[in-house]
Amino acid sequence: MIHVKALPGTPLSFMTMSQITEELAERLKSIKMQELMCPSLPLGVQILSSANHQAMAVALASGLDFIRAEGFVFSHVADEGLLNACAGDLLRYRKQIGAEHVHIFTDIKKKHSSHALTSDVSIEETARAAEFFRQTGSSSQEVLLEGFPAVKIPVLIGSGVTCKNVEDYIEANAMIIGSHFKKDGYWANAVDPERVKNFMRKIKNLR
Repeated sequence: MIHVKALPGTPLSFMTMSQITEELAERLKSIKMQELMCPSLPLGVQILSSANHQAMAVALASGLDFIRAEGFVFSHVADEGLLNACAGDLLRYRKQIGAEHVHIFTDIKKKHSSHALTSDVSIEETARAAEFFRQTGSSSQEVLLEGFPAVKIPVLIGSGVTCKNVEDYIEANAMIIGSHFKKDGYWANAVDPERVKNFMRKIKNLR
C-alpha cells in the first residue's frame, strides 16, 4: 500500500510536488520488484475519499487487479460528510470503460464513520446487499463475527487486527493490516519489519 503525502496547497503539506513524485517513484519501484518476485500477487488501488470511479479508471489504465471502494452500499456519515451508496453507478461505469475484470473490495459498516442512518440495517443485510451487486469482498471485523455465514463472497478484516487478537479472525479470507505493522503501532510511522515478522510467525503457527 502506498500513501501519497499531502499535496501542495493542502493542509499539512510540507513537500513540493517534485519531492512527492520522487518518493512515489521509489515506492513504486519496490512494488514492481515484488511483482517480479511474485507475479501472481494481486495489486490494487484505493483513492480517498470515496473516489471509487477514479480508482476504477486508474486500475484499468495501470493494469491492476482490484479496487477498494468506500460507500458501496448504504449511506454513512464520515468526517468528509455524507457518503452515499455507489454500487449501481460504479458497476455501470466499470462496464462502460471495459474494466469488468477489475474486482471490487468494499467496506461494510466502515470505521471512522457514523452508521446511525442505517442503524436498523444489520451487518448481515449490508453484507448481503454488497453480495447482490457481485462485489468481491467486504471488510469489517463485525461481518466475520456476525455475518460470515450470511454471504458466500470472500470476507476480509479491514482494521484492528493485531498479534493479540488475530486468532479471533483466522477464518477470514484475508486481513488488511496497517497500524499494527508500523513502529509502535502508530499509523503514521514507518513499517517495522520485526512487527511484521512476529505477526506472520503467529499466522504460520495458527494455520
